[in-house]
Amino acid sequence: MPVLLFLIDTSASMNQRSHLGTSYLDIAKGAVEIFLKLRSRDPASRGDRYMLVSFEEAPAGIKAGWKDSHATFMTELRNLQAVGLTSIGQSLRTAFDLLNLNRLVSGIDNYGQGRNPFFLEPAIIVAITDGSKLTSSSGVQDELHLPLTTPLPGSELTKEPFRWDQRLFSLVLRIPGHASPDPEPIGGVPLDPSPITPMCEVTGGRSYSVFSQRMLNQCLESLVQKIQSGVVINFEKTGPDPPPTEEMKYGPQSWHSCHKMIYVRPNPKTGVPVGHWPIPESFWPDQNSPTLPPRAAHPQVKFSCVDSEPMVVDKVPFDKYELEPSPLTQYILARKSPHTCWQVFVCNSAKYGELGQPFGYLKASTALNCVNLFAMPYNYPVVLPLLDDLITVHKFKPPAKWRQSFENYLKTVPPYYITAKIEADRVCASVGKKAALDGGIKLRCRSSTLSLAHRKDFTQLLNSIMGDGPALPMEANTKEFAGFQLAALNKEFKPQGLRNPYDIPRSHLLDQLSRMRRNLLHASICILKGQDQDQLHSVPIAQMGNYQDFLKHCPSPLREADPDQPKRLHTFGNPFKLDKKAMMVDEADEFVTGTQGKGKRPGESSSPAGGGAPKRRRCMSPLLRLGRAYTPPKTPPRSKNLLQLDEVENQENRVQENGQSSDSEFSLGSEGEEEAPRRYPSPCQLKKIRNQESQELNSELRVLITKEIRKPGRRYEKIFYLLKQIQGSLETRLIFLQSIIKEAARFKKRVLIEQLENFLEEIHLRANSMNHLDGF
Repeated sequence: MPVLLFLIDTSASMNQRSHLGTSYLDIAKGAVEIFLKLRSRDPASRGDRYMLVSFEEAPAGIKAGWKDSHATFMTELRNLQAVGLTSIGQSLRTAFDLLNLNRLVSGIDNYGQGRNPFFLEPAIIVAITDGSKLTSSSGVQDELHLPLTTPLPGSELTKEPFRWDQRLFSLVLRIPGHASPDPEPIGGVPLDPSPITPMCEVTGGRSYSVFSQRMLNQCLESLVQKIQSGVVINFEKTGPDPPPTEEMKYGPQSWHSCHKMIYVRPNPKTGVPVGHWPIPESFWPDQNSPTLPPRAAHPQVKFSCVDSEPMVVDKVPFDKYELEPSPLTQYILARKSPHTCWQVFVCNSAKYGELGQPFGYLKASTALNCVNLFAMPYNYPVVLPLLDDLITVHKFKPPAKWRQSFENYLKTVPPYYITAKIEADRVCASVGKKAALDGGIKLRCRSSTLSLAHRKDFTQLLNSIMGDGPALPMEANTKEFAGFQLAALNKEFKPQGLRNPYDIPRSHLLDQLSRMRRNLLHASICILKGQDQDQLHSVPIAQMGNYQDFLKHCPSPLREADPDQPKRLHTFGNPFKLDKKAMMVDEADEFVTGTQGKGKRPGESSSPAGGGAPKRRRCMSPLLRLGRAYTPPKTPPRSKNLLQLDEVENQENRVQENGQSSDSEFSLGSEGEEEAPRRYPSPCQLKKIRNQESQELNSELRVLITKEIRKPGRRYEKIFYLLKQIQGSLETRLIFLQSIIKEAARFKKRVLIEQLENFLEEIHLRANSMNHLDGF
């Protein structure tokens, strides 16, 4: 999780304007926004943390810190104003203290225990300034000075205010106020001569001297590429140079000392760097010393140019880090020796000897495209052969001679290398052993009176103790409870109030008693045993929507009876709620739903339960498919009155006015119902039933015709086929047809409107020329 801290110069000189017409402060704000856009292209930017610090005095200068959101960062960035001094030294110290604040909590610096490259919190500080004179309340300064005193505890353990995974980059704005007639030079961006440049180089960064907007964009793209996970190390040569090869007889000498970074790649599975071996401290730890000597921010690693053989043993881990390109890596790669290595040391890391023992080596990759630092156990040339013998020769059963050699090696290793080993041995030794019982509270034997001498039977008691008299009763025997102890409270054991009443606190006795009575008598229905209704409803508001945790504690559901059926998706709140995205709902469906209740027969309930909203009918009824005549729906037997109504309706349908018989038949129920006396409805009731059925049919026809109108194209045969099935009087049909014409006009179907108007005129003509109004 890289930390990107932007240090914006808010001095009054940032109000100067460039030839672009904007002030330097506006250019700085725009540069931050461009940087964020470029960074967002990388998927790894999801874990970035952004901070904003200005040149104001702390704590007002900290605009966005560890707990502030990205929205707060952008708001504070837009609200920056240039009204102060160029106190860059104090502002840099504030930025470093802000970054180091979290390191005290996480403990990744691991003071006195070696430096672990895989324990890092990479941070990049991007300072945007105008490069003007450094001004403060005390006057103008020529050099950059960071305050030595800081209220941050633990800062005295490091000599510098920064750490080895924190780098400073500065963008110094030099955009002139008037456009230059000379063409802009093409190439790299030069370093800036401002006082902040040496500070950038010390931390492993660099400065950019920006003369145009194009150069600013170029610098921002370069900065985005420099967001790498790694730590900065000082590499220095020790001993003589290697013999020059034919290709490098007169090579440069800049590779003797390099101040570069090693890349610490995260584990692709976990996303977190993983390692095993530290870089040793530059001192031998003293157990009696009350304080630790301060360490340098960047470790000084010495490398010997003597060719050695790289050593690796199976089942012994090692850490591999890639070096940033530098003159040292170029020199090693130019030698073209991928099968040899150079050992690395840390001065004063051993108990005796200034150079110490090797903790790893530098080696070129087999493809000669990079140089890697291999971190190994301390003094690996000694311990790796011992471990190889233990694995391959002794089969993990070392003899006494091997043990002696290994103990001699351990005496030369810094104690922090084997701290983990000692802890592991202690844990392994404790496994399998019976834990010692905690000592109870011993009871002192005392009688009810002040002293035994005051008792009337003292002589008899004395004789019983000496064995001369008969034994005393149990309540007077002083040796009966001589070894009695009260057991101590086991804090790891969870109280079980329903099993052991002694686990119930005194203040909860009444509540627990009411729960036990309720569970015994089943006075009320309770979901969870041992809880009352008040406890079930006393849930914090923040936890009311935590549905996933509730599902985890629920018992596993039974398997589906029919596994071929599609699984119903779980929706929060109502597990029987259908997914609305999978349903095709339109305005016509809603229209049908609103008129369903009017088409019910008398005495028929609107739902199976007898109440609630009317049941929604599907618009695509199989009764209205093409090629089939409409027949009344078949319904199961309900009641005697409804059965009688059904019988009369069947008789009316069998003999119609045109002499044709109906195709539908109704079930009459059981024989007993047939023998019951029948009551025939009046002609008024029959007319009402027919009108309701006609309205229901016309509603379904309206839905089908509306859907056909909405379809693209000019094939309207199905629309006119459905129009011929409209039921009702002439006035009803005319009103229905006019509503269809309005629907076609809403979708601008001009051809269909003309055909419908012709169809309407034809109905008028046929109605005037015919004596009946049954068919078209």
